[in-house]
Amino acid sequence: MTTDATPTDAEWTFDFALPAPLEAHEPPEARGLRRDGVRLLVSRRDTGELAHHVFADLPSLLSPGDLLVVNNSATLPAAVRLDRLAVHFSGRLPSGDWLVELRRRTATATEPYTGAAPGEWLPLPGRATLCLLAQETPRLWHARLDRDVLSYLATYGVPIRYGHVARDWPLADYQTVFGVEAGSAEMPSAGRPFTPELVTALVSRGIGVAPITLHTGVASPEKDEPPYPEWFSVSPQTARLVNLTRELGGRVIAVGTTVVRALETAAHDAAGPGRVRPASGWTSHVVTPATGVRAVDGLITGLHEPRSTHLMMLSAIAGTAALTSAYEAAIEEGYLWHEFGDSHLIL
Repeated sequence: MTTDATPTDAEWTFDFALPAPLEAHEPPEARGLRRDGVRLLVSRRDTGELAHHVFADLPSLLSPGDLLVVNNSATLPAAVRLDRLAVHFSGRLPSGDWLVELRRRTATATEPYTGAAPGEWLPLPGRATLCLLAQETPRLWHARLDRDVLSYLATYGVPIRYGHVARDWPLADYQTVFGVEAGSAEMPSAGRPFTPELVTALVSRGIGVAPITLHTGVASPEKDEPPYPEWFSVSPQTARLVNLTRELGGRVIAVGTTVVRALETAAHDAAGPGRVRPASGWTSHVVTPATGVRAVDGLITGLHEPRSTHLMMLSAIAGTAALTSAYEAAIEEGYLWHEFGDSHLIL
């Protein structure tokens, strides 16, 4: 593995070779496991200690007075398939229009499509029409559907699927136990291993659970692409719980990089170090080793692809040395990557 990081380096990278057998191709239930039966790698920044567990061990790894902050965004069936193309609805814009990604369908999955032009109209199933208004990023278009998007996706959409997943799975396999606010193009997958029984065990041990909302857009499998604005909300109740937890000496553990992004946005310019204020709107905040984190003391997340921008955030929380050691151990021990894979607890 190689890293390249300095305190002011916005181009920080973390690169490694991901062996193909370590890609999770199906939900753990299809491998004979419960959701909370996936493996959990635990790494501690202060000591460099690594430990191997299953996710169901989580209550014993946290302490009474800790707070888990979860993303309650539910996954949309955000892909609409045409004969040769797929349209991935990435997120709603403040205008009510949407960001979409166009993908060329292949024999196994999809790949980026670059043949579109502003003003082009695409006929979609159900006699719907999508107008491409302007290109927002190298992959994403500002687009307008001629009807309500959420209702349309409920009828004609399917979950977004990339090449490492060989077949379609039901939308229920892309939901988390916390998902109640529909809006994510892709599953906030760090919350997937939680079950109602596990949440009960956590609360019974005195570990709090509080929600934020951040609607995730499409992922960046093409690597090296910066995140783009996503809608989020941190409620007054959650902000109060985060601040109270820190005042009483507990730890704030984010469940997913989306939660870190929301809390760190809400902590920006808040009164006092690490304090979170209620906030909602669009966030473009990027957590890097240079910016660091204010509001979180740990993170539960999946295992991320080489050179993804998520790894900058992980390094900000774990430290570069500890993160490198953790990923070396994950590869050596055969942990599984991607949304249906194993988990990583950073403390």
